[in-house]
Amino acid sequence: MFKIKRILPALLLFACLADIYAQQEISLYSGPVPNSKDHSGIKGVEFNREKDELVFNVSDPTLTVFLPEKDKANGTAVIICPGGGYHVLVIGREGREVAREFNKRGVAAFVLKYRLPDDRIMPDKSIGPLQDAQRAIQIVRQRSAEWNIDPSRIGIMGFSAGGHLASTAGTHFDKAYIDNPKGTNLRPDFMILVYPVVSMSDSITHMGSREYLLGKTPEQSKIRLFSNEQMVSGNTPPTFIVLAGDDTVVKPENSLYLWNALRNNGVRTELHVYQKGEHGFLKEPPFSEWFGRVCFWLSSAGLIK
Repeated sequence: MFKIKRILPALLLFACLADIYAQQEISLYSGPVPNSKDHSGIKGVEFNREKDELVFNVSDPTLTVFLPEKDKANGTAVIICPGGGYHVLVIGREGREVAREFNKRGVAAFVLKYRLPDDRIMPDKSIGPLQDAQRAIQIVRQRSAEWNIDPSRIGIMGFSAGGHLASTAGTHFDKAYIDNPKGTNLRPDFMILVYPVVSMSDSITHMGSREYLLGKTPEQSKIRLFSNEQMVSGNTPPTFIVLAGDDTVVKPENSLYLWNALRNNGVRTELHVYQKGEHGFLKEPPFSEWFGRVCFWLSSAGLIK
């Protein structure tokens, strides 16, 4: 009995440390943040609002590590980009909660707190989020052995404007926007896009996201560069897209045009359009419904059991 009393606290401490490690938040950059101005006067702000954690003014990007139990881990990983129109991050409902659900299915998940485009903190705000997404892919791939991950099974997921970032990472990987001395592969192996912003084109873009990313009067070359449906090639990663047909915030054409471009380029893709759900899936479809389709798609691709 005496030995049990001594062992139990140690076991509890070990469990707590394991949980802390599984949700460790790490800085994206060990040195100076690239493409960054002095932002000492700009403080990041986080709010808890029921289930959502809203994060503003991100100038020091991080990656939060969510690892599944070792006996469940299957080697697949996904980097999650929360949405928020490029001016806030819905990091609870569109980040941490999703990461925990992936863990239940043996998938390692990484929630990316990426820099929000802001002329006050970066010389070129149009590439700031993409740099952070590429850096996240670089870190996960380089540390894959440590985290029990197959480096050829690292995907990216994005919600709303985070979907634009994810699809940018999946269509702009040929150019490294960060230092990459080891030549690490920056291409995600798959994409999961949830009610995503995809295009910067006048007719279908989410104007708020475009203005935060590119400014109020962007050059046509920048509009085209970040209209990701126009950047698709045969090497674009396999893609799962889900949205609601009654979305009045981000036009469904964003997803439809991307799906068509993927199909025309021979990229394996799957599209689900719910009749109702609006933007954010706040009331319907249930999480278990649309996330179940994500998992079925991953299973059919051999990425999870």
